[in-house]
Amino acid sequence: MATLLQGIGAAAALSSTSLDSKRFEVSSLKSLPIQTARKGRVFVVRSDSRDITLGSSNNKARSSPKLVANAVATKNEGSTASTTSKPGHELLLFEALREGLEEEMDRDPTVCVVGEDVGHYGGSYKVTKGLATKFGDLRVLDTPIAENSFTGMAIGAAMTGLRPVIEGMNMGFLLLAFNQISNNCGMLHYTSGGQFKIPVVIRGPGGVGRQLGAEHSQRLESYFQSIPGIQMVACSTPYNAKGLMKAAIRSENPVILFEHVLLYNLKERIPDEEYICSLEEAEMVRPGEHITILTYSRMRYHVMQAAKTLVNKGYDPEVIDIRSLKPFDLHTIGNSIKKTHRVLIVEECMRTGGIGASLTAAINENFHDYLDAPVICLSSQDVPTPYAGTLEEFTIVQPAQIVAAVEKLCQ
Repeated sequence: MATLLQGIGAAAALSSTSLDSKRFEVSSLKSLPIQTARKGRVFVVRSDSRDITLGSSNNKARSSPKLVANAVATKNEGSTASTTSKPGHELLLFEALREGLEEEMDRDPTVCVVGEDVGHYGGSYKVTKGLATKFGDLRVLDTPIAENSFTGMAIGAAMTGLRPVIEGMNMGFLLLAFNQISNNCGMLHYTSGGQFKIPVVIRGPGGVGRQLGAEHSQRLESYFQSIPGIQMVACSTPYNAKGLMKAAIRSENPVILFEHVLLYNLKERIPDEEYICSLEEAEMVRPGEHITILTYSRMRYHVMQAAKTLVNKGYDPEVIDIRSLKPFDLHTIGNSIKKTHRVLIVEECMRTGGIGASLTAAINENFHDYLDAPVICLSSQDVPTPYAGTLEEFTIVQPAQIVAAVEKLCQ
């Protein structure tokens, strides 16, 4: 099957008008309009926490996009306000992921998509909607319900020169492909003596949703962080979702892109110009002086909600979305700690062996002399996620807990 996909990639390359193989340069890019018109009405949660209801809309075609170098968002607290007066175009997070994927498939004929229902159905959360019609059924390949098989097949295709994007319908299902991800995807570059590169992107929805039950509320960051050779990033806004998707596809390393199921309808205005986000850089969300709060994914919004209360109480928290879960951006984190001397980590991952535990160890090893108080980590409880809504909320970190932890650290 890998040979078949390689032949498809070669055939597509013959028909391609322009391809620049440099990692972060594009010589020619045709930016096509993405049809976002849909029947009915769509419930949208904006990045400023306001709820709105949309009818159908269409994005306008954009031409002559330019690459924005080192495009890492640095936002202050006021940046979450409405951006309707700013240039660019508004997209939901899942639409931003689709736009980034489509642009890379236009740019590079070796990029293909593999997974369950990714074809004409458009994926479980419509990230691949319309791509099968545009690129064909073999570049957007529907698979049986067999995660270990299609993940292994995609890794083999990557070894022969393709750049597969593997979609897990739910990140919890990828536990069935753990052997392929750990023993093949992460290690083959090393065990082959550098003969093979594995430019694979593994992505899909995860995190605690709204009453999805224990098996569909998995947070697999803690499972995958110990695998050598794999990078991990987590998107939290439409801007960084698109930028991280594009960077992950261009990377020569296998990358796992974590998407939170409750953030897909988050809306934000993003640039018309092409840009990418670094896979190894954190994002300064809110500068501050009193305490460093490190977070990622959905918890970014719980932290920003708590920050409003903290400011009213006289505190000035610095909020950093670490974004790169492996490796950590210790440069950005360290500079913040040297300024504030206090650290609070807020995550949705499990407490035992989670990202917060690894980050706490890294901070203590590298910046212990700059700390005026012990590092506090707020994590989800080590229990299966309950189905009942009230119990589900009780297992994850809430803004009131963040406020109490900051008050404790700063007293």
